[in-house]
Amino acid sequence: AMKAKAGNLQPEEFQGGTFTVSNLGMYGVSSFDAIINPPQAAILAVGAGVKKPVVLDDGSVEPRTVMTVSIAADHRVIDGALAATFVGELKGILEQPAQMLV
Repeated sequence: AMKAKAGNLQPEEFQGGTFTVSNLGMYGVSSFDAIINPPQAAILAVGAGVKKPVVLDDGSVEPRTVMTVSIAADHRVIDGALAATFVGELKGILEQPAQMLV
């Protein structure tokens, strides 16, 4: 991780993957469109958490941190419905992380 942060990775150290997670949230970018790195199958775009008013189940409104996450998938490799299911599962984990322990 230190080499990556310092920008010292060699191509052979980051090539050969099948999936990328691209996080521009640390730069304050709330959402963006990520482009798949060939020959990978998909890329997950993670934006910054932003405080927004959210309507709760009881109708009340409270400030909550909201984050945009999107996926781009090569449909020759991954069916779009499967990619959407993955994002839905990730959403559930991010919203209720304690559920991973159950």
